[in-house]
Order: sequence, then C-alpha cells, then structure tokens
Amino acid sequence: MSFGYFDDAQKVYVITDPRTPATWINYIGTIGFGGFVDQTGGALICKGDPALNRIIKYIPQLPNGDFKGETLYIRIKVPSGYKVFSPFYVPTLDNYDRYECRVGLGYMKILSEFYGIRTEAVIFVPMNQSCEIRDICITNLTKEPIELDVIPVVEYTHFDALKQLTNADWVPQTMQSKIVEEDAGYKILTQYAFMNKESRINYFTSNYPISSFESDRKIFLGNRGYGIWKCPKSLYEDELSNYEARRGDNIGALMHHIGILESGEHKEIITQLGQAASLREVMQDIQRYRDPAIVNKAFIGLKEFWENYLSKIVVDTPDAAMNTMLNMHNPRQCYITKNWSRYLSQYQLGFGARGIGFRDSAQDVMGILGHAPEEGRELIEMLLHVQNRNGSAMHQFNPVTMEASAGDSREMEDRPKYYSDDHLWIVLAVCAYIKETGNTAFLSKQIPFYEKDKEGKPLEWGSVLEHLKRGIEFTKEDCGVHGLPLLGFADWNDTVNLPYGAESVFTANLYGTALKEMVELLRYIRDEALAQAYEECYVSMKKNVNQYCWDGKWYIRYFDHHGQKIGSNENEKGKIYANAQSWSVISGFAPYDRAAVALQSVNRILNTRNGIKLSDPGYDGYDSEKGGITTYPPGAKENGGIFLHSNPWVMMAETMLGNGDQAFAYYNQINPVLKNDVVESYECEPYCYPQNILGDEHPQFGLARNSWLSGTASWVYQASVKYILGVRPNYEGLMIDPCIPSQWKGFRMRKHFRNAVFEIDVKNPEGICKGIKQVLLDGKEIEGQIIPVLEDGKVHNVQVIMG
Repeated sequence: MSFGYFDDAQKVYVITDPRTPATWINYIGTIGFGGFVDQTGGALICKGDPALNRIIKYIPQLPNGDFKGETLYIRIKVPSGYKVFSPFYVPTLDNYDRYECRVGLGYMKILSEFYGIRTEAVIFVPMNQSCEIRDICITNLTKEPIELDVIPVVEYTHFDALKQLTNADWVPQTMQSKIVEEDAGYKILTQYAFMNKESRINYFTSNYPISSFESDRKIFLGNRGYGIWKCPKSLYEDELSNYEARRGDNIGALMHHIGILESGEHKEIITQLGQAASLREVMQDIQRYRDPAIVNKAFIGLKEFWENYLSKIVVDTPDAAMNTMLNMHNPRQCYITKNWSRYLSQYQLGFGARGIGFRDSAQDVMGILGHAPEEGRELIEMLLHVQNRNGSAMHQFNPVTMEASAGDSREMEDRPKYYSDDHLWIVLAVCAYIKETGNTAFLSKQIPFYEKDKEGKPLEWGSVLEHLKRGIEFTKEDCGVHGLPLLGFADWNDTVNLPYGAESVFTANLYGTALKEMVELLRYIRDEALAQAYEECYVSMKKNVNQYCWDGKWYIRYFDHHGQKIGSNENEKGKIYANAQSWSVISGFAPYDRAAVALQSVNRILNTRNGIKLSDPGYDGYDSEKGGITTYPPGAKENGGIFLHSNPWVMMAETMLGNGDQAFAYYNQINPVLKNDVVESYECEPYCYPQNILGDEHPQFGLARNSWLSGTASWVYQASVKYILGVRPNYEGLMIDPCIPSQWKGFRMRKHFRNAVFEIDVKNPEGICKGIKQVLLDGKEIEGQIIPVLEDGKVHNVQVIMG
C-alpha cells in the first residue's frame, strides 16, 4: 500500500492519505528561522538555536492524531450551532473527501475537501525572513451558500525548550500574551516570556479582521482544561474570550468571521507567525505580507532559489527512480542536512548542547559543493573555528555562540575526550571545495583555532592549510602499539567506546584517504617536499593495516586496549564490520585481491534486501567495555542494523573495482523511492533517506527511522554522481570515469563547473561497467578522461564512448 506518489514534473511528492505509518515532514526556512511541518500541518518552528529559541511546542512522542504545534479549524454555521472540523485532518480526524499534502521545495501545500469546503494552504518561510506564512484559500464547493468561520491556532513553548518539559513551576509563571491593536483595524497577538519581553516577541496575525482571540489553552479547550483539541469547547461559543494570558500554557487562536460564501466563492486568509526584538522593527514586513500579491511574489522567489540550486547538476539515466532522487530529493536533502546538521528533526529534538557536529557537517557539506560551493565554504570556515591547536577537533558546537564541547565523551569519565576521526573529515571537505571551485587562495585564509584566553580572544590563528596539516600531524603522533591511530572516545561509529589504548582501523583508512588528498593538493600547489613526506606516511600506514588487520577474508575493525581483535572471525559477536572493508578500498590500502575478497564478504555476510548491515552478528547483552553498541538489541542501529550512511561507501568501493552492476544494486536497495509501495513496513518518508533500517536479526526487519538529517544524503549523492555516473571534479578539470550497470546504454548529465556548463552524453555500446574509449569536447577528441577547466561562461558538449 502506498500513501502518495511522486510528481517529478512539479517537483513534489503528493501525500494522498494523511494517516501515514509514521509522521512525515518537510523543512521550511533555515536555521536562521524555520523548522519543519508535518503532513497534517503541525509545525515546529524556531529562530536560531532550537534549544534556546523555540517558538512552537511540538512533541513528536504524542500519538499521531494529537495536535502538535499548529493547526487550522473551520466551523460551519448550522441550525443547531456550529460544525467544527480541521481541514488538516488532525486533530479533529473527520472523514475527508479529498486530501493532498504536496511536499515541495521548502514548502508544504495542503489541499483538502471536507463537508463541501475546499481548503488550500501553502506553508512556507519567505527567503531571508523571520516569519512563517500560511496562505489559506477557502472555497465553497456546494450549491448552497455557507456561513463559516476560520480559526488558526498555534501553541507556544518557552524559548528554553527543555525547561518546558522539566520545570513546570517556573515556565508557566513566565509565559505571557498581549493583543496589539493597529491603526488600520488589524490585530496582532503577541507572546513572550516575561524575561525576554524587551528583546524577543513572538507574533501571530493575519490579513483579515479578527473578531476575537484566545491566548490561554485551558480556556480554549474548556471544561476547566479537560477539553480536548478534537472539539475545543470555546469553538462552540460565538466568540473567543479575548483573554490576555499572564501565565500558564499560552496559545494563539484568531477568530475570523468569513461570513457567507456563495456557491463557488472563495476567500483568502494569510496568517503570519514570526519573531522579532520588537513589533516596531517588523511592522512594515507584517503589513507587506498581508498583501496576497507580495506573498505570491515571495513564494515565487522561494521556488526560483530551489530551481537555481537544482539546475547545477541534472541527470537523465535509464532508471526513473534514480532520476527522481538525483534531480530533486537527494540534493534537496543534502542542502537541508547541511543547514540543520543534526540540530532539529523528528528524532533529534534540539534540546541540550548537541548543536552542529564537526564530523557530521564536514561530510554533509560535500553533498552541496556542486550546487552551492560558497555556502559550503562558509560552513567549512565555521568548522575550522572549532579545531584545536593540536589538530584535533571539538566534536560539536553551537553555531550561534560557537561554544563547543567534546560530545558524549564527557559522560564516560574513563574514556578519552576526543574522537579520532573528527579532524580528518575536514581535509576531505576542503579538498573537495577546491576541486569544485579552483579557489586555492582559500588555503591562505587565516582562521583562529578554538582555544581562547581569559578575555575570549583566540590564542592562535592559522591558515586553512595549516589547520589541515595540524589534523594530519595529530593522527600521525596519536598511534598505538600496532602503529594504527588510537580510537579516542570513538571514531565514526560513536557507539563503540573502548578504554584508552584501543586502535581504530577505520581511522587508519580515513587517515590514509586524507593523506592521499593532501598529497594531490600539495603537488597541485607545488609543495613537493611535504607531498613526499605525506606519501611516506601513507606507505607506512598502509603497511601497518595490511600487516596487522587482514583477517583472512576481511579486515578487522579495532584492536581493543588489550590488543585483542574486534571485527574478526575469532569473535563470537561482531565478527565483521562493513566500514573496515569499504574504507580499506577507498583509502587504497587494500591490494586488489584483498579488496575483492573483502567486498565479497560484505555481500555474503552483511548484505540484505533492505541494505548492507553495519556489522554481524549483533551483540546480545550489555558490555561496559564495548559501550553504546551493546545498548541496542541485535539488528538495531549500529548493532547489526542497516546503518545507511555506510552503504554508499560500499558502492564507492565497488566502483573502484569496476563492479558497476553491484554498486547500482546496492544503490537500488536503499533508494527510498522504491520503498513507496512497501511503505507500511518501511514507514519513513519515501522522499528522503533515513539514518537506519532495522536489520534481519530484528523482528521488524525493514523498518526505517531517523529520516532527513543523515550523512546518508551527502554520501549517496556523492557515490551516485561522482562514482556510479563518474563525473567528479579534480584540480585540473572534470574527471569522466563512470562505473554503471552493464545493461545501461548510457546516460546524460548537465553539470555547471567553474563558470561553464557541460552537457555530457555517455554512450555504452559494448554493455560494460567501466572503461573509456573516447572523449570528445565540442566535437574534438581529447587525451585522457579529464575535461579541462574552461571558465568561459559557455555551454560545451561532451561526448563519451565507453569501451
């Protein structure tokens, strides 16, 4: 059973049944102001820090049919009083005649028909604005006139979102609301915490006369607060109470008397939910966005942003599901994930100090560099600000205050206070940016290291290149008895937390990959001496990995602090880990014969119809020495689950061995588009990647969770475009190196690259996976597989013949 369909022409996914197996969402706005909206119009909106400047109360753990954050009521005048329902289905749960929620690029559009009333609501945040717009059109579909009222409702949280849940004394005492009358007859319902009333005011208003309002949830629901959102008692009264709450649970409800709608007639109401230091500073914007023409122009501006973003890389392959993902949903998710990191989702609730992860964002940014390279550079610079002078990095930071922490390592006092892989990812990100743009001057930019003096001033600055060199040196000097990098608190797999002295094979391979990238970069900028020194480091680590880590049919994953292997056939549980195999190939450490055998082991032991498991078999019981991985049951998350982030790394490794059929088979296994018809068991949104799927050791094998904010998005996009389709930037130009399914006759790609556009047409007449016979640029054959940098603002035709 499906709950909707893809409309590629309109660049939307259309949800046709609001009763999705799990809540499905879409992001609007940015981390500056925005959040997400679900398929029934519920919303979680914040400005800046989701933990410390939350606006809307949205609690995902509540039942799906419960009110969450924001909704809309309509009431029809009937002889006995009023018929009340929500055109968003939740929270009244009335039977609908038609329901469509269009999940668009930065917006939701909900169209519904109940009781002869059609409602169309477009929900979005205008570019560079701090307000959520809901443009609502109500139409009478019946043949008789109908008298109706429209009542939009929001429920506020305290700005300090966690305190809303942990301090039921202080928070209610501070929540206040006040109505503001405008000269033109409009009304604005404001809300604030007492301590912030001079600097932070939420406002809720519309473009239509408001006859009455409510700001207290208890009064709105009625029955001394025992009323329910399904049928609030106050909506059966002629007017709301006009009560200005001075404590308690603050809401905003606005009564609009639309009056009589004749058959076929419609009325438009535009609501605004925003935040400002004072109403005075935003009054002009409030008045502007009451104009439907201005709202429509803002919506067109949002669409133009996304059209421009997506136009930078467009593909046409023989596989429709791949086209759907690569031309819209995957690059859109990359941008959302780059923007929000792991800060705010259905699963990461924006509480506490997690903020933006250094490792997370260093990987996420690589997914947008072909579309928005300078936005990517800005994020890279932000990340470099939280790198330590010794070359390691703080694990996570608040992008508003730039305060950073060592992450979960603080919670386990007997474990090291750094992650062994964090600082190495930024090497890959910086090199990817320079390959995309050619901007080697960026390497000279001075950026402070994280440590500060008592006055808060940086103790030391260094060039971008110096930051990268420090990262390399940290790992070089931080190795254990086998010459492999020490694990620290953890590596990419946060949940394996071994006591000090443990070594990480993953970090060894990531170090090797970073060294390869640095050697290539240094030779491009003509620093041969350092390139040679790093090449020697690479050879040394390669020797250690192959001498100590080959287990016969695959590479082990760790040495623990006793020197015992983890991820070995000698182990009872956790015998094999996917990342030790894929990254041994990506790094180039694995000789071809070992690489082939290791990937065959992945396919034989770890592969399932729903994706590649991270490890096998799962641990079945808590082990304090191994840490977090053993807190999950077998088949869940990192403990034998299908952790999707690691799947594209296997795809990349397979393309490096020339196995295009296998790489594409792995791609299809996790393509969410192909889950659309089995979504009852999969449950998550079929238009974005989740973080994980339960593995075959779990009774709910195939169930997905933690959608949207996942490194899976960036890496699948890179694996698809750069390795399967094989169009990837390097310092000299565009490398053309496809590794595709043998049955494909070819594919096309339009790629913007350094102020030129390349129309690439790949032909595969011999039905092979990998190999290039001929490349023609504008009709002339070139040597090799690299399209040179042109930067002439023109469109160029590239013909590629595989063979």
